[in-house]
Amino acid sequence: MSQGKESRRLRMAPGRSTPLLLAVLLLLLAGWFGWSAFSQWRQAGTGAALEQSRDAAVSGVQEAVQPQLKQFATQLEGEPVRAALAAGDAGAAALAVREAWNGVEDAQVLEADLAPAYADPAAFGYSRLALLELALAEGKPVARVVRDDNAPRLGLAAPVQLGDAAAVVYIRQPLTRLSSVFDAINSPDSAFLGLRQGGFTVVQKGNTALGGSADALARPAGDTGLRVVAELPDVSAGPLGLGVVPCALVAALLLATALLLLLGRKRLAKLPALRNKGEDGQDEGLTLGEALQQEPLPVVESPRTAAAAAVLEPGTEAVQAGIFRAYDIRGVLGTELNAGVATLIGQAIGSEVLDRGLREVVVGRDGRLSGPELAEALIEGLRRSGCDVIDIGLAPTPVVYFAGYHLRAGSCVVVTGSHNPPDYNGFKIVVGGETLSGDAITDLYRRIQEGRLQRADSPGDLQQREVIDDYIQRIADDVQLDRPLKVVADAGNGVAGAVAPQLLEAIGAEVIPLYCDVDGSFPNHHPDPSEPHNLEDLIQTVKRFDADLGVAFDGDGDRLGVVTRDGKVIFADRLLMLFAADVLMRNPGAMVIYDVKCTGKLSDYILRNGGSPMMWKTGHSLVKAKMRETDAELAGEMSGHFFFKERWYGFDDGLYAAARLLEILAQHEDDPAGVLDALPDAVSTPELKVAVEDGTPHALVALITAAVQAQAQVEGSAFAGARLATIDGLRADFNDGWGLVRASNTTPVLVLRFEANDEAGLERIKALFREQLQQVLPAGTELPF
Repeated sequence: MSQGKESRRLRMAPGRSTPLLLAVLLLLLAGWFGWSAFSQWRQAGTGAALEQSRDAAVSGVQEAVQPQLKQFATQLEGEPVRAALAAGDAGAAALAVREAWNGVEDAQVLEADLAPAYADPAAFGYSRLALLELALAEGKPVARVVRDDNAPRLGLAAPVQLGDAAAVVYIRQPLTRLSSVFDAINSPDSAFLGLRQGGFTVVQKGNTALGGSADALARPAGDTGLRVVAELPDVSAGPLGLGVVPCALVAALLLATALLLLLGRKRLAKLPALRNKGEDGQDEGLTLGEALQQEPLPVVESPRTAAAAAVLEPGTEAVQAGIFRAYDIRGVLGTELNAGVATLIGQAIGSEVLDRGLREVVVGRDGRLSGPELAEALIEGLRRSGCDVIDIGLAPTPVVYFAGYHLRAGSCVVVTGSHNPPDYNGFKIVVGGETLSGDAITDLYRRIQEGRLQRADSPGDLQQREVIDDYIQRIADDVQLDRPLKVVADAGNGVAGAVAPQLLEAIGAEVIPLYCDVDGSFPNHHPDPSEPHNLEDLIQTVKRFDADLGVAFDGDGDRLGVVTRDGKVIFADRLLMLFAADVLMRNPGAMVIYDVKCTGKLSDYILRNGGSPMMWKTGHSLVKAKMRETDAELAGEMSGHFFFKERWYGFDDGLYAAARLLEILAQHEDDPAGVLDALPDAVSTPELKVAVEDGTPHALVALITAAVQAQAQVEGSAFAGARLATIDGLRADFNDGWGLVRASNTTPVLVLRFEANDEAGLERIKALFREQLQQVLPAGTELPF
């Protein structure tokens, strides 16, 4: 016998037991993969059932609350209630509501100053107090979950007139109005389903241990302030990180191989492609290695292995946390931003895009001198992660946003420093239609520092597209002026100059361009229309050419400033009045959002025109998020950001806002200055800024807020009776005006603004805030008012 045959006999010495052992091993592996496939399939079914239950709960909550609000409005119109209110008898009015409405546990009528509630807010209940304030602010019946009588209840409130005084009616109902909705829903026991208001869980069922992260699948229940939250149990990844189908295929392959081994050598002889014969022609059996060689298992890296193997990309140490701001990424060139940092940021954005199941990203840049280098580096990082990039080149920020919709990418990044000085640049980011802000921005920094960056085997695709003509055509197809207007357009040498003259001419305006040649050094004036001194050249040019109007844009074209032919600056909050009246004619009852820096007359103006006003935090990302949440048709900020959902896409667009403004003004026979002057006005300051030490603005505002809140509780103090809003800094509204101090989220400054009915009131309010500032700022700090 030859040495080769002897070695084969030694290898097969176990004889028939070797195929049997292999078959058992393969059966065990097949069972493992099969069970994993079944578990994941069952989990998918649980997820579908949970989503159905969640959606049913959302509908159920809305259907439970809305009839109550309608019933509330009906009860207030009833003769007994109206008579009692007209007589100024709060007790009789409350009794009339309670007696005529089955299921009401309690009813109260309180004057609008809510003095009894503010006398001891802890005893009254902060949630009840917030409900009453909400009803007074919105001017209509509202409902929220409140804590009353030592338990959660459904509370309703509505503003009324009690004799000659403003008042509010409060109704308490049992929580079963809401909990019964969930009793009727058969949700999976292994998952979590609940109803939440803010951080308070009102109702919950299923696996309550999952409630901590249940906001991942949350959906708002209309405008009730409630949201239905849901969460699935954690799913163990399949062997080697495989999903349902791969696990099932591998299980089938292993099972088939095991069966082949168990059939014996004679059966295997009929399958020549799977036999392994020796030199003497004898079948030596199919080994596991040979079977897998025929159908190799897919190599998939499990999430745990990937996390354990995370490797920091080169240059990570150069990425500074301070450039990741509240609304975007922004930093100084050379010291904070360079091509290497931009590449890592692009890779982090790409990783986020891919994690959301998306792939394409539109990239554009403003006219800054550093734009081409940073855009190229950003694109390299996006492609390195595996994203496909559509580069539209030089374009205003709103044109890049438009391209995200127009090219159906859903995601985009703008390389822009906005209105910052020439040595700044940065990135505004949209992923899946959502503008990243807050934690979503800082998570990009954490991705880079933790090595959670995807790196594809081959870079994503890159293509160049031109979309400015499509952008202009899209607007011109919708907006045309009823009569021609002569307009001076000042781009401040920003990138809006590449679009504004052509756009305004396309809608029927006669345009005189001013500083519309794109120059990233901004040689003429700083491109920030919210600063009046930046509008001086525009005012002079409007007068020189006897133009109807002057419009100005910031460095990346997402903000608008306006001046009239008589040299008057029309602040953005008054422009928002004009826009609101126009939008509300076609959308009665629509919500209009404005930031805390806007005039106190805006809310009344929106209400008089049939709208629903809402004051919100400053910041384009925050406003866009609130618009998505509330389904608002229009929003605006004092800084000049305008957001049209009606007839547009809901993003901030100074160019489109200019087109809509001219459309409205051309519909009036009066001179544009007359139309704008007719808007409600007051004596006010522009935005005032006080530079402070970096890292201190929010702490300083907190100190001022605490001091003012304490003073407001003292009868006879200057702040007694003021309505304090703390959603963004501190805003104190008096009967004759208001004052605001807030911390900027982009630079180390305090932002202030004041307004009053007359100069005397304005000076009084300014003096009150000056006193508070002097107590917390370093001695000798110069104030701009």
